[in-house]
Amino acid sequence: VQLVESGGGLVQPGGSLRLSCGASGFTFSLSEMSWYRQAPGSERELVAIISSTGSSTNYADSVKGRFTISRDNTKKMVYLQMGSLKPEGTAVYYCNALDVGGPPGAEYQYEYWGQGTQVTVSS
Repeated sequence: VQLVESGGGLVQPGGSLRLSCGASGFTFSLSEMSWYRQAPGSERELVAIISSTGSSTNYADSVKGRFTISRDNTKKMVYLQMGSLKPEGTAVYYCNALDVGGPPGAEYQYEYWGQGTQVTVSS
């Protein structure tokens, strides 16, 4: 199983950045995907979630209206478009997968993490 994030970097306040996460080794199209972030000295926090089909999304209040999560099941990719970035958005951003499945009585649930990509918002 692999989740590989890319797209992080240094951006000025008010700028935009698009993170990407490529998945392999599990049933991506059946998995709920999320982006989390962890700032120095802080706990990891949920940023955005997207359902397996992409029909449903949810965001942390702190990013609503500025960030958009999306996915392409044919490419096994999930994205986080970040706009109007603020200095408090500086963090390592992680891709997360919740892989669920199995027949009734034999359901399974596995959670996977990427290695993270650094986003720094600074002038």
